[in-house]
Amino acid sequence: MAETILVIDEGTTSTRAMLFALDGQCLGCAQRELTQHYPQPGLVEHDATEIWERTFECAREMVEHAGGASQVAAIGITNQRETIVFWDKATGEPLAPAIVWQDRRTAGLCAELKEQGHEPAVQAKTGLLLDPYFSASKIGWALTHWPQLREAGDRLAVGTIESWLVWKLTGGLHLTDATNASRTALMAIGSGGWDDGLLALFGVPRAILPEIVDCAGRFGETRLFGAPIPICGLAGDQQAATVGQACLDPGDTKATYGTGAFVLTATGTTLPASRHRLLATVAWQLHGQRHYALEGSVFVAGSLIKWLRDDLGLLSSAGESEGIARSVADNGGVYLVPALSGLGAPWWRPDARAAITGLSFSANRAHVIRAALEAQAHQTHDLKTAFAGDGCDWTRLRIDGGMAANDWLAQDLADVLGIEVERPTFVETTAMGAAMLAGVGAGIFGSLQGAAALRGETRVFRPELPQGKRQARLDGWARAVASVLNA
Repeated sequence: MAETILVIDEGTTSTRAMLFALDGQCLGCAQRELTQHYPQPGLVEHDATEIWERTFECAREMVEHAGGASQVAAIGITNQRETIVFWDKATGEPLAPAIVWQDRRTAGLCAELKEQGHEPAVQAKTGLLLDPYFSASKIGWALTHWPQLREAGDRLAVGTIESWLVWKLTGGLHLTDATNASRTALMAIGSGGWDDGLLALFGVPRAILPEIVDCAGRFGETRLFGAPIPICGLAGDQQAATVGQACLDPGDTKATYGTGAFVLTATGTTLPASRHRLLATVAWQLHGQRHYALEGSVFVAGSLIKWLRDDLGLLSSAGESEGIARSVADNGGVYLVPALSGLGAPWWRPDARAAITGLSFSANRAHVIRAALEAQAHQTHDLKTAFAGDGCDWTRLRIDGGMAANDWLAQDLADVLGIEVERPTFVETTAMGAAMLAGVGAGIFGSLQGAAALRGETRVFRPELPQGKRQARLDGWARAVASVLNA
């Protein structure tokens, strides 16, 4: 009997495959870096062929590690959301670069639609705002500016990353799960289907889009590894992390600190409505029933540390940031507002640009690096304030993602938020959530609640920072953000 689950976790800067035992133990991981393409300021692209080839390499390595395809019970896929791929149904090859979720090329279009008064209707239908972050404006832009897409006619297929990977794995199955579909700004979040009004608004033909399906089930199978392996779990990365953190009851809240930072609070089958520019999103869908979450999105988190390392040369490795932050008593009055791709929630200012404020001759490299780490707690506090305004304040925050392994950062979050922060021993909960969904889809687990035991042990960080120092930090951050917003 097959006793492993293969997870494909396709991120923004890398893609990997992870092999899980049915008790949640991670048996192996294969990872490859992905090339980031920046053809112009504000434009971010991926090569979809590279994504597929490197993902396939990782998956094949883990299938071999399992002892062959017959030893893999199911595949779960989780992916960077909002990134959009364009390919030819006849050849299965990309027709254009993939436009990444961070891309801002449609900022002008979104601003124009706002000025025309479309945002309230878009938010009511989708739970989202008019921002270049979401897929719809990217698709509309591409159809207008890339003639090869129009020339493809009915051969054109469009989808988010999991849709692209399923197509390649199965040799032609065109589908997307409800969580990814809910991030396109083309799906009516209440009914769960593509909306004619939204399709018309963004100029997207229905025929090029995939079928929307649940997050768990037997969707198809791949025969690329020898014996057939069923594909049984699909979810966007933040929704997969929500499942992996066992945030299954209303009020449960998780924050993932990866390339960006994303906070989701579960609201059950109740569709949330935000008055503070947060997003309503599908947390998961099973048997046609959607469970929802309120979401706050921060565009720059781990990518800030990568930028300090690779482009400014202030770090030799991301891991040394913790020791450097501890080497100074405080931030020395230095604040870093990481609007390298604009500001996300609750500001939604794609035009904003990053800034380092409070510099003096007494400031040094350590203060700048500490300010970069502190920015994660500051941005998260902004989100907490917005969630509280929408009636979804947090009593505890469950954290995960690569940055969450930093003990200093975890404690700083507890100090600035003033609540307990809980971190699982196994912080790769995005992959864990995909494994849980695949296990449910394959019938290994009877429910998500039954699969939640895979999460394992946790560590709790409790607030220690005195209120006066906490408030001084927040006041300094507010001034720094104001300087960016008013620039």
